[in-house]
Amino acid sequence: MPLRLLADIAVVLHLLFIAFVIAGGLLALRWPRAAWVHLPCAAWGIAIEFTGWICPLTPLENHWRVLGGQTGYAEGFIAHYLSPIIYPEGLTRSAQLALGAGVILANAAIYGLLIARRRRSNRETNR
Repeated sequence: MPLRLLADIAVVLHLLFIAFVIAGGLLALRWPRAAWVHLPCAAWGIAIEFTGWICPLTPLENHWRVLGGQTGYAEGFIAHYLSPIIYPEGLTRSAQLALGAGVILANAAIYGLLIARRRRSNRETNR
């Protein structure tokens, strides 16, 4: 498998992971056991945003790009791929913290709804 293709696969996996971090709680509304996978992933995504760490997929993608004869990039995945679309001037620390807070708020609302459903179901069952 060409190394450039491996790098592209890393990008797709990275995007899917970010989408899961942001919206995976919605899966838990339908399949509550999905929370067991989503919550640790969301915690990791939030930690990456709040600490400024680099996700391990970013250096892996860069490594495969360089080995495949392409150029890697120095900034993080979000700054490289999503910032030009979402934040044309670049991803600032404040924006990164806002993204992390947005993930927390969205997931708190989703899991609040899930907990409320579960409590209502338990009350109806216990009648």
